[in-house]
Formats: sequence, C-alpha cells, structure tokens
Amino acid sequence: MPRVSVILPTYNRLDRLKRVLAALEEQSYPHDDFEVLVISDGSVDGTNEYLLSVETSLRLTPILQENQGVAVARNSGLAQARGEIALFVDDDVVPGPCLLAEHLRIHDEEGDSVVVLGPMLTPAGFAMQPWVRWEQAMLLKQYREMLSGHWEPTARQFYTGNTSLARRHVLETGGFDPSFRRAEDVELAYRLADRGLRFIFNPQATAYHYAERSFEAWLAIAYVYGRNDVIFSHDRGQDWLLPTVMHEFGGRHPLVRGLTRLCLGRDVLSRAAIAGLRALAMLGDRLKIEALPRYSFSGIFNLRYYQGVADGLGSAAAFWRQLGDGAGSARLARS
Repeated sequence: MPRVSVILPTYNRLDRLKRVLAALEEQSYPHDDFEVLVISDGSVDGTNEYLLSVETSLRLTPILQENQGVAVARNSGLAQARGEIALFVDDDVVPGPCLLAEHLRIHDEEGDSVVVLGPMLTPAGFAMQPWVRWEQAMLLKQYREMLSGHWEPTARQFYTGNTSLARRHVLETGGFDPSFRRAEDVELAYRLADRGLRFIFNPQATAYHYAERSFEAWLAIAYVYGRNDVIFSHDRGQDWLLPTVMHEFGGRHPLVRGLTRLCLGRDVLSRAAIAGLRALAMLGDRLKIEALPRYSFSGIFNLRYYQGVADGLGSAAAFWRQLGDGAGSARLARS
C-alpha cells in the first residue's frame, strides 16, 4: 500500500505533463511508497492515449473523464487514491527531486493535522508573459514574508500546485466544491482551517512553475477571486474575510486606491484604464524599466479584483459602504 497519493489533474497539456511525470520518476522518495493518479479532464490532445500506453517506473493510474473542471478531477483522483497522504501537483508544476521527501518529512515531524505548503519557483530560462511574471513575483514575495516570519501561512496560501495533507481530512470535509471554477482550493482550505488543521510552509519542498495564460484569462482570475471572496464571506461561514479584504484595501498603494475609486463601477473608464496600463506595462517590459510593469499590472489586477468584490456585493456603492463597515470591524477586531 503506497503511503502517498500524488493527485495530478491535466487538461490538454501533454508536453507539460510528460515533464511532470519525468520529474516524479526522479524523486528521491522510494517509488514503492507513492502512487500517481493522473486525471485527464476531457483532454483531446493525445493525453489519454499517452496515459494508456506509457511505460514508466511510476505506480501510475490514469483516470479519464469528460471535461468537468479541476475540482471534479481532483475529487476523482481522491476517490481512487489509496495513500494516507494526498499530495496535489498541477500539470505545469515540475517537482524538484526532493519534493515528496520534504513533504513527508514535515508530516512525520508534525503529525496528522497539518497542511504542508511548498514553493512554486520560477524556472531558470523560462520566458513568462509579463503579466504572469508579475503574478509569479507576487507569489515569491509571499514566500519571503513567510520565511521572514512577518506572517504565518494560512488557508489563503493553499495552492494545489504543491501542497499535501492527510487524505482523510479532504474526504471528511467533503472534497473540492465543483461549483467553483477558481479558488476552489482556497475554499477547501477554509474548511480545513475550520477543522483545526495548521498550515506549514516548507521552502525545501520545491517545485518549478511553468505558468502560461492569456492576458484575458489572467484578468478573469482576478475578477473571479473578488466575487468568490464575497461568496466565501456571506455563504460559506468565513465572516472575517470581507472585513479583512476591506481593511487590506486601506493598506494598498495610493495609486491602486485612487484607480479603484476612479474606475469602480464605470465599465468604459475601467476598460480604458486597463488598456492604458497594459500598454505602459508592455513598454516598460521592452525598455527593461521594471517599475512600469510592476505598478501597472498591480493596478490592473487590483482593479479587476475589487470590481469582482463590488459585483459580488451588488454594486460599487455597496463596496464603498462595506469599506466603511469593514474598516470599523477591523478596528474593533484589533482593539
């Protein structure tokens, strides 16, 4: 019986999937002690045929399903897994050779009720789109903050590209919610936190993130995260979340706050601001002026995120009303 079940959903990324499987073949952790479940979520690029015919040293279980989203795919893997520990990896995240060993080291040291988070680092020589490079820089900033002890890891850092926990905890909390196409991992993590699990960041459990997405997909992520945070707060028992979001808005860069105040709820103006900021970011990227992409993409992402929050609340006016209430709630929580 394997101790670890690697849950790996994939969709039309055969070349990337091959790289991930090759890295799993090179793990220092004993191969007999882990299995790999690859869930092809409606792939039509040859992935299914490859999984059914590949020769590998891994204990590989292909699971082929119609396209239903990553939450359903991970649940399908969990349902067939046999390991005590579930380790989630994405099809664009290539494990370092000690990834499994480092996850298991923390579980052995800390016991059953922990979630281990590993970093998804930037691969050397990999050319990311400028907006994805900004996103990756923000992720690395989070890692530095956790390593420095500035703040502890929480459910908000639960990214299923590189994380592990006892499989029973996921099953007993109901698994991933398929009604969420984005932030389904964070939604599960809030339920895990409510269950009393503790989140631990292990910088040695390294993997490398070969991230690619269109500008439009990147924009959509920011917006959906904003809407989902309202849902999590209002409908999923995370009453603390919306006041926290509002409190954090007060700490954003003055340019972000000004942009949001100017554009929130004004669709034409918002689209024009995004187009202008994107052009400025791309110019800065070409001229190697790092501050231009950093500030421009930050403004764009935050504007779309807060528009998602506002639409989740019902209007821009509701956002500004909540901002006053959230700031007050945050002050009361600290007093």
